[in-house]
Amino acid sequence: MPLTSTQTRAVLAQLGIVPRKNLGQNFLIEGNLVRKSLALAEIREGDVAVEIGAGLGTLTDALLTAGAEVFSVEVDRHLDQNLRETLLPRFPEKFHLLEGDAVAHPRAGLPADHPASTGGTYKVVANLPYAVSTPWLDSLLSGPLPERVVLMLQREAAARFTALPGAADRGAISIFTEAAFARADSHPVSRQCFYPVPKVDSVLLGLRRRADARAFRPATKKLIREFFTHRRKQLGALVRRTERLSLNAWLDGLPAHGLDARARPEELPLAAWLDLDDILRE
Repeated sequence: MPLTSTQTRAVLAQLGIVPRKNLGQNFLIEGNLVRKSLALAEIREGDVAVEIGAGLGTLTDALLTAGAEVFSVEVDRHLDQNLRETLLPRFPEKFHLLEGDAVAHPRAGLPADHPASTGGTYKVVANLPYAVSTPWLDSLLSGPLPERVVLMLQREAAARFTALPGAADRGAISIFTEAAFARADSHPVSRQCFYPVPKVDSVLLGLRRRADARAFRPATKKLIREFFTHRRKQLGALVRRTERLSLNAWLDGLPAHGLDARARPEELPLAAWLDLDDILRE
């Protein structure tokens, strides 16, 4: 079970840790959310789970106790050392802990040749600090995709990841995510479920890999990001800025999606962006 707020403060004090805002160190103190996380990820005996931000090991312990093999990454060396002393001895064969940056290690050290990685059968459970949520997800999307992703993240980030065409929150990461995952479920999470209490509420977001999941080519991702840096401009003007004549064929195909060159980036459905990726592959 998760530690209470009082217990969490006591453990952190014993470890000499003052929660750091820049690392997004808000520790979960609500047991029901741990159970919901495992349920959303559909964790079963023998699963391989990637955990981002092991912290004090609350979720890690639950994953391991459920019978999963867990690959965790933790950036704080004091928390990493605490986990090595307390949790690793209990699960020496199934707990793999990496001290490092989650953006650099989006799969927490899960080997590329691991059967769960090559077969795409691993699952991700992440408690994401706001500052790294987008670059971490972008990095995850650039490699072998998990079958399930469960993210505890700030409400604003969740809205951005799952924004649909026409939404003000829609951006490049919305498109990259939509190409790979479908939204499975979500639960609002009060800020009171954490210590220290953050300034905003969070969301527990579940994603399921699409049967036709697709990753955009790096060149396409770069172009989409460029378009969204000028999101108020029309696509015709944005294409002219690139001076790439091949993109005129893409503009000519927009009527098939009910749009034309006067549309703005956030208005386009996923299918139109996939058309762009196809053209850039030629």
